Amino acid sequence: MTEQKRIIAPRQPTPSSRARDTGRLTNRLPDDVLAEQVQRFALFTAVGGGLWTMGLLVDTVLRPLTSGPRAPRSVLVIEVAGIAFSVFMFLYVRYCKRTAQGKVDLGLAYMLANAAGIALLNTWVTVPTQATLSHLSWITVIILITSMIMPSTPKKMLAAALAAASLDPLGVWIAHLRGFPVPSLLSTLVLCLPNYSCAVVAVVPARFLQRMGRRLREAEDLGSYRLIERLGHGGMGEVWRAQHRLLARHAAIKLIRPELLGAGSPDEAKLMMRRFAREARATAALSSPHTIQLFDYGLTDDGTFYYVMELLTGRDLETLVREFGPLPAERAMFLLRQVCHSLADAHARGLVHRDIKPANIYVCRMGLDYDFAKVLDFGLVKFRGGGVAGDSLLTAEQHTSGTPAYMAPEVILGDTDVDRRADVYALGCVAYYLLTGQLVFEADTPMKMLMHHVQSRPVPPSQRTELRIPRELDELVMSCLEKDPNKRPQNAEELFRLACGCTACATWSQEAASLWWQTHLPDLTGPLSVEDLASDPNRETAAML
Repeated sequence: MTEQKRIIAPRQPTPSSRARDTGRLTNRLPDDVLAEQVQRFALFTAVGGGLWTMGLLVDTVLRPLTSGPRAPRSVLVIEVAGIAFSVFMFLYVRYCKRTAQGKVDLGLAYMLANAAGIALLNTWVTVPTQATLSHLSWITVIILITSMIMPSTPKKMLAAALAAASLDPLGVWIAHLRGFPVPSLLSTLVLCLPNYSCAVVAVVPARFLQRMGRRLREAEDLGSYRLIERLGHGGMGEVWRAQHRLLARHAAIKLIRPELLGAGSPDEAKLMMRRFAREARATAALSSPHTIQLFDYGLTDDGTFYYVMELLTGRDLETLVREFGPLPAERAMFLLRQVCHSLADAHARGLVHRDIKPANIYVCRMGLDYDFAKVLDFGLVKFRGGGVAGDSLLTAEQHTSGTPAYMAPEVILGDTDVDRRADVYALGCVAYYLLTGQLVFEADTPMKMLMHHVQSRPVPPSQRTELRIPRELDELVMSCLEKDPNKRPQNAEELFRLACGCTACATWSQEAASLWWQTHLPDLTGPLSVEDLASDPNRETAAML
């Protein structure tokens, strides 16, 4: 995958922003961009030298072979000088130890030197007449190419381009001083009008490069995180692997655009962003070790909301079951207790996750611990602490969120008072999937699946798998899947206590988890580096979409 790099950062005071406030912000391009410009300048000098060489070959070889007039010696001298100067500039740009900015500044001098050579050919070697001056001068080409390659300020570019455009009229004036009949001053200026037109047009690329330099410089100064590689994308946005510019800490960044949430107007998009900000602050307050850590959040310049989270090593539960099949009851319970720990912390703080599913639960290696569960995607929650339901992003009118295979009946029916018990139902669906490798209900369409969750009674997981499932675990899962919320465990804390009391599923340990990882994911059991992670995108992720 080709690396893409962008900057994500909160707006905070920096040296460049203070300089901007005092009118001293530099518009110089960043060093890496300047280095690319220097390479283009070197190519430009090589092309210029090639064109002068072609002219010399035409005048010394092709013309005599075709019985054409022999070129004057002065023409050959100018062409040889053009070749020599181009070679010198090429070697200087490629091998001199001068700074990139210093080399780029010589681009305008190279333009003027080439324009001077062309003006000599137009007005010194031959007598400038109205017929010869009516042809488009090569000076126009030199001006336009230089303006697109050499990053300079508009003022410098305009001054240099006007000087280059004036070399043809200057040559006509010198020819007049030499006693040759030449067109009048007004006629000369009219005939050389294309030169001056190109000199004015040359300001446009210069202004663009200056503006780009300012924006890139601001991005470098303000940037906290550099996006390295996209890890995944979905209906809510994208997840990227990123690196903190100062701490060299790797993280995962989730980008969410308002239009992906169905915002119908700018005001609605702003409202969604305010809700995101409030819920992100609430998520950052969660302290369970089994909840994804939120490092930062904010808005980019284009209105994209972002979360900065810890980068995890392992697999999400959906991928784990697809790769290795259903989990033993003991291991499933080991992971579910950890998920309950995370959700209990959230429920105690008034947060309802509303999108619990295997893809949002990550089993990873954390230091010396294996099978360490992390609950993801707490950025989209229903906030119930001290506010009304309508204040939450996910309780917007006529808006249903979640995944059909894990949605509680009350969510499907659009109840306004959806609470923690919806997460308990979804967690029962997750346990069902871990134990059987199958969804609670299978259907051809999402709508049929939703209707099953509302109307149909599920088959106990023990009847849909050949693996042994203790009766108390079977009953616990079925209690989570009750249609009536009042018949379920009332929150994740109660479910956590019930899970801890399931003694028949208490045999899974760190030793068993370590052995499983060494057997099935041996490349994740040794020391890991960033390069190791980058070689296998399935090893790392964050709140997937």
